[in-house]
Amino acid sequence: MFTFLPITLLLYYVSPRILKNSVLLIASLIFYAWGEPIYVFLMMGTIIVDYLLAILIDKNRHEEGKCKSIFILTIILNVSILGFFKYFGFFVDNINSIFHLNIPFEGLALPIGISFYTFQVLSYIVDVYLDKVEVQYNIINFAAYVTMFPQLVAGPIVQYQTIEDQLNTRQETIVKFGEGVERFIQGLGKKVLLANNIGMLWTTVSAMDTSSISVLTAWLGIIAYTFQIYFDFSAYSDMAIGLGKMFGFEFMENFNYPYISKSVTEFWRRWHISLGTWFREYIYIPLGGNRVSVPKQVRNIFVVWALTGFWHGANWNFIIWGLYYGVLLFIEKFVLKSVLEKTPDFIKHIYTMLFVIVGWLFFASEDLGFALNYLKVMFFMSGNAIVDSSALYYLYTNIILFVILIILSTPAVKQILKNMAQKYRDKVLNPSLVIYGLVLFLVTAYLVNETYNPFLYFRF
Repeated sequence: MFTFLPITLLLYYVSPRILKNSVLLIASLIFYAWGEPIYVFLMMGTIIVDYLLAILIDKNRHEEGKCKSIFILTIILNVSILGFFKYFGFFVDNINSIFHLNIPFEGLALPIGISFYTFQVLSYIVDVYLDKVEVQYNIINFAAYVTMFPQLVAGPIVQYQTIEDQLNTRQETIVKFGEGVERFIQGLGKKVLLANNIGMLWTTVSAMDTSSISVLTAWLGIIAYTFQIYFDFSAYSDMAIGLGKMFGFEFMENFNYPYISKSVTEFWRRWHISLGTWFREYIYIPLGGNRVSVPKQVRNIFVVWALTGFWHGANWNFIIWGLYYGVLLFIEKFVLKSVLEKTPDFIKHIYTMLFVIVGWLFFASEDLGFALNYLKVMFFMSGNAIVDSSALYYLYTNIILFVILIILSTPAVKQILKNMAQKYRDKVLNPSLVIYGLVLFLVTAYLVNETYNPFLYFRF
């Protein structure tokens, strides 16, 4: 933040237009190599191969069979690389368990961000094949798109079609740069001041034996995680969008206050928007979407959500988490739609958040057994105490933070800051700038004392 970013921005802005993407590419490769000194070569190799295969797809467009074969080969190649690093151990482990075998395998470290940049590459390959975008003959531009460090390791997933023109024609302005700085600081504050602090409560509770915690402690723990994952992941997206603006890019929004939703369907329109958009455009719609018979619609829903869960990790918890949402969305679409339309908003909100919180338990748990035992405690099925001294202590020491998190989960504060910035835009001292300066100061103070601040979605 105080070395790499300023140096990169300086080099970027002093470079002529023709070299800006090259500067961005080199900086992004350095950024990635700093954390993945070996896997950066894997990413570079993937870029070169996909760049060449996309050109072959375009050049053989007049030969349908050959074009389709190259396209399928490219998809298989990318999915295979992702599958090998992310799912090989999962499959071998399950085969050993089911067939009582002892196939040896050595677990591999997962390349940071491989799920994100693989999906970006796939969006480009599919769109080239479908002739939705022109093939990119400039390998620097293509590599800059794939490796762009603001969103490389944890999204949002940037589809090539949304950024195609910006690779050549974007405009950097003082206004856009200022908006980017504001958004970046918002993300920093959400991550360091909010997500990290509330995450400590979940870390403490999840480490405890489920047989000894009270019902209130269990609820406080998983609610803490519910806030942690939102403020952690949306913080990264804010930072990525802000950094993008500093370099002249406009990335799509990835979150739209999902915790104000009044249905699970609405929640998934507001949460991780770029992933939902990717699955809708490249899986759900090609399968027929809503334009097919009801049985096929149901199939499409469950295929998409099984894949969504599996995308998040090689673990049965994630698959169950995905299917859990598949069931909920199926019920809302085909059973509860008319009932929800007549239900008061506050009831719909409580209903939505209850199922979302339960869903996060499966997402956060290391194994299914822990999740089920924890769930029993939450819903009075374990015989545990309802309230104990530990629960009251956790509530007392975190109540103010919980209130702040609830407020910041709504658009109220953002609107206040926006109105404040507009009202005092011509004043020498704008109160909103003072607030952002204070947030940056507090974040820096925290970061000085903490050397390890991982984003939760780095592991995906």
